[in-house]
Amino acid sequence: MIFTLSPRILLLFIVIPLAEIYVLLQVGHLIGALPTIGLVIVSALLGSALLRHQGMATLARIRDSMDQGRLPALELVEGAVLLVAGALLLTPGFITSSIGLACMIPPVRSRLARWIISHRMRQRPPPPGGGTQDGGNTIEGDFTRRDD
Repeated sequence: MIFTLSPRILLLFIVIPLAEIYVLLQVGHLIGALPTIGLVIVSALLGSALLRHQGMATLARIRDSMDQGRLPALELVEGAVLLVAGALLLTPGFITSSIGLACMIPPVRSRLARWIISHRMRQRPPPPGGGTQDGGNTIEGDFTRRDD
């Protein structure tokens, strides 16, 4: 089986590394090679520490949602955004680190997660069988939780 990439993704795999190289060369020209390498290393280290802190906070919110009986959809998508942000922060370069850092900011991450959820829900086709996936065997009702 031949693996094919969409033209947009292929373009990203070409444009982003070239842009990163350009920015690294420009920063290196302004402040020198060693300080530039130091900045890249510091951004990766700070990014990993920030990812650990934000990831633990997101896990706590997932547990709280589940304890309250709610589906933690937003929190799970935020966790996926954090995963991508961590990868971007660990990737050498200033552009990817900037995008990764922006995704670490809770209001930005929350907004991005909400956009992803709403965007994916609009594109999803309705399931076959009139809206249910179990062939029409769904029973709707209310329940009350009783702790004994």
